[in-house]
Amino acid sequence: MTRNFYLLALAALLFHVGAGGAQQYPIMDKLADKVVQKYQSSSCQDLIAKKSQPKPAKKEMVEERAMEMLRKDPQMRTEFLNRVAGPIANKMFECGMIP
Repeated sequence: MTRNFYLLALAALLFHVGAGGAQQYPIMDKLADKVVQKYQSSSCQDLIAKKSQPKPAKKEMVEERAMEMLRKDPQMRTEFLNRVAGPIANKMFECGMIP
């Protein structure tokens, strides 16, 4: 499940354009909304099944890039995690995926 999360994060980060103003990371905002919607609309069975499936090599590379970008930009990482962590943690808790 976290693999899917990082894959989506990478997609946003690859298209990230540094912009000033109210929306510093407009692509990340859209991605965060998409990730939250995915978790809120997925059933527990779907999430558990996706977690146990192996990830293709291409997705592994994408995940690595996303992690590196998040490590390099602490502000973006903070913003992204502030947006998605609560809804994801709540869904995982509801599904019995975390104690």
